Amino acid sequence: MISRSTIDQIYQVAIIEEVIGEFVHLKRSGSAFKGLSPFANEKTPSFTVSPAKGIFKCFGCGKGGNSVNFIMEHEKLTYPDALRQLAKKYNIAIEEDE
Repeated sequence: MISRSTIDQIYQVAIIEEVIGEFVHLKRSGSAFKGLSPFANEKTPSFTVSPAKGIFKCFGCGKGGNSVNFIMEHEKLTYPDALRQLAKKYNIAIEEDE
């Protein structure tokens, strides 16, 4: 099991607009970013990313959450696998508890 300190470190360094920006073309809209949802087939952007809150929300299908939730939903990964993917992206050594 991934240690709590490693999980906390991943949440601190995983910048949500950077993580989601690898999969979705985001445009700044005030203090947030908007783009076409990767979860719904749409023509006008209803996908919003709030860097200040560290969350995303798709108003087309209702999905939302943080950067780990996005990786889980988009890549169809489990929670530990999503954490591992983000840890690899940010060069974080994973500490495992038994």
